[in-house]
Amino acid sequence: QVHLVESGGGSVQAGGSLTVSCVESGGMYSTYWMGWFRQAPGKEREWVASIYGGGGSPYYADSVKGRFTISQDFAKNTLYLHMSSLKPEDTAMYYCAADCFRSGDTWRSNHWGQGTQVTVSS
Repeated sequence: QVHLVESGGGSVQAGGSLTVSCVESGGMYSTYWMGWFRQAPGKEREWVASIYGGGGSPYYADSVKGRFTISQDFAKNTLYLHMSSLKPEDTAMYYCAADCFRSGDTWRSNHWGQGTQVTVSS
């Protein structure tokens, strides 16, 4: 059973950096496509980045490409999202996801963590 717990959210000024983390404790990390999604108030949840838990190249949404980096620690079953050059429009609840899959030009998922809030002030 998938169990995802995020941490590391917080408040930062525009232009700053922040890293959020996600631990998968169900024991199936390496078999999943893992990802990060975000949801701002009044908006739909959107895909941010994905990577295969067993290793490989990451994928990014155009809105974060070049600013965000998804990475992982296999030994710790932990997924990271390092965010730099943050903008106020990056403010959202950030969700870790497991068992992600492509859907057209975006990604979706079947399993979510509880989310961690990231707030970027101007």
